[in-house]
Amino acid sequence: MIRVLIADDQTIVRAGLSVILGAEPDLEVVGEAADGAEAIALTRSLRPDVVCMDIRMPGTDGIAATRAISADAELTTEVLVLTTFDIDDDVFAALEAGAAGFLLKGADEATLVAAIRSVAAGEGTLDQRLTRRILREFTARRRAPQPPAALPVALTDREHEVLGLLAEGLSNSEIAERLYVEPTTVKYHLAQILQKTGARDRLQAVLWGIRTGAVDIR
Repeated sequence: MIRVLIADDQTIVRAGLSVILGAEPDLEVVGEAADGAEAIALTRSLRPDVVCMDIRMPGTDGIAATRAISADAELTTEVLVLTTFDIDDDVFAALEAGAAGFLLKGADEATLVAAIRSVAAGEGTLDQRLTRRILREFTARRRAPQPPAALPVALTDREHEVLGLLAEGLSNSEIAERLYVEPTTVKYHLAQILQKTGARDRLQAVLWGIRTGAVDIR
């Protein structure tokens, strides 16, 4: 059972999401938060697998809450950011804060449920309508002069290849088809990438690749 916490300042949104998610046999809504501070407190007390986090909330916003949850070493909770906005500074700030995924609130129910399952499995997700645009913009912002950083960890050629395909938004099965290997082999390479980079999930691994230059989005 995947335990989900919903964080949104609009009561009607929380109620709607609760109904949608509660109808799924493998999902359980364990709590609702009206702002970021409450989301942090409930995450620490309830230990959900996934927090569906709105970005713009009064007081402590979703970005600050995401940062606090992701930085807490005692938590294994992943954050899926839900927003009505397309691409703006808040989205990039949420990804930098450690969000495992990003989805527009206009996504259909099946996409939302699939995203939660993906994030809970440590795979991360981005709205497929926006994946390439977000990562291209993230890359462009990273081209600004940066202070010297430690050299990237050593990935094998195959791991670099898998990381590049992850950046294209491909699933494990799609990567397996592209590389003519079994999905279990892709999972092995992904596990190695996460271990070497210290990333919590595939999305954060891609962002690591962009920061270090291991991935180039064109």
